[in-house]
Amino acid sequence: MNKKKFKKVLVVLGGTSGERSVSLDSGKACIKALKKKNYKVLRFDPKFKNLNLINKLQADVIFNALHGKDGEDGIAQTYFEYLKIPYTHSGILSSYSAMNKTISKKIFIKNKILTPRYFSKNKHQINYKNLNKYLIKKKIKFPIVVKPINEGSSLGVKIVKNIIELKSATKFLFQKYNDLMFEQFIGGQEIQVAATSKKALGAIELVPKRKFYDYKAKYTKSAKTEHIMPARLKKNEYLKVLKVARKAHLALGCKGVTRSDFKFYKNKFYLLEINTQPGMTKLSLVPEICSHIGISFPSLIEKILLDAGLNR
Repeated sequence: MNKKKFKKVLVVLGGTSGERSVSLDSGKACIKALKKKNYKVLRFDPKFKNLNLINKLQADVIFNALHGKDGEDGIAQTYFEYLKIPYTHSGILSSYSAMNKTISKKIFIKNKILTPRYFSKNKHQINYKNLNKYLIKKKIKFPIVVKPINEGSSLGVKIVKNIIELKSATKFLFQKYNDLMFEQFIGGQEIQVAATSKKALGAIELVPKRKFYDYKAKYTKSAKTEHIMPARLKKNEYLKVLKVARKAHLALGCKGVTRSDFKFYKNKFYLLEINTQPGMTKLSLVPEICSHIGISFPSLIEKILLDAGLNR
């Protein structure tokens, strides 16, 4: 798409997911950046209006700044495709696959990308008496990560150290979620990589002050995690994790910019998940990585915008 065709940009932000506040922050930052690049910018919040009404605004392109359910899981993308309006970030299938941790895990494994051992259960399938058997069968040992299969920003993530904590966390999470993933906890360095279809942009290391890089660590200044850019890795290790992140980006058919979450433990990189719509707030990682390599925030947002399209 040519920049001249994108005179009027509609930024879709907010929504109704648990990540609404983050989406609002991301969206506002993107609006400011686009205005700096001399685009005419409108905003739309699906919390207050149905996405079908977007068509009436006659925008040339949609900048999708939604996070979480209905925003980055293929739902909003389905509306955009139906209305035939070009939009940023990944398409329907890529968004759905990346958001669903079970599906993305299967894609990682199929493409020989190392990821922690896991199993998933629906709340109607679970047998609490057999939890230990599940763990033995999958060769998973404590500590274990229990999390919803389709949430973002580490919402609902629990780390448990024994079978009692596991049963308690599982029962608690099943009150809100239908499907959970049980995953081997991996220690080591927390590494996050920004990537596009053309290349990986860089890797940043996180040193959380909290137990792990949870929602508060990501978005609360008082709990701010230490960011080390570039990540403290040997040159060959650094290049390897960039390569794996781009491989994952391509394997899921992603567009725009993605952020892949890794753990580096005993000289191995374990890919936890891939985020198709990374945050664009002041504390977000992709803008920080891009800044380090000389890409300003407005330029990053424009690059994402110009990669917008349809039929994906």
